[in-house]
Amino acid sequence: MRHTQKFEIAKFLADLLDRRYTIPGTAIRIGLDPVIGLIPYVGDAIVSFAGAFILILAAQSQLPKIVLVRMSLNIAINGMVGAIPILGDLFSVWFKSNVRNLDLLERHAVGEGRTSTVGDWVFVVGLLLGIAFVVVGAVVGIIWLLTRVWEILQGMQ
Repeated sequence: MRHTQKFEIAKFLADLLDRRYTIPGTAIRIGLDPVIGLIPYVGDAIVSFAGAFILILAAQSQLPKIVLVRMSLNIAINGMVGAIPILGDLFSVWFKSNVRNLDLLERHAVGEGRTSTVGDWVFVVGLLLGIAFVVVGAVVGIIWLLTRVWEILQGMQ
């Protein structure tokens, strides 16, 4: 597949998933991402899979690995937050992970072709630390909750 064809496919997907339609009476643009995301359990997985195709095109275009990590994190953030009913779909309307990834693809493969900067690394490390904080917090919360349930069950005996 030629370079220009890859970018046209990526543009089409980003537009379809994040900004194809305008909400009547507003300037807010949405795509199929928040709509499909309303389908319980599988909607966000479907959208993440579709968005991952842009990441595949970026990898085929030999973008720097740090950029691929940023793109992956955009997909992961959209998928994780998108899993929250209703609020996640509103987040998807604002976050537009596919448009962000298209911008990264165009900037690094078509644009000035710059290499990763300190800002790129700070962004990725910040996201990884944030994700680690959320995961650790969730684990601590689950352990605390299980401990409390165990204490209540022991008190009932």
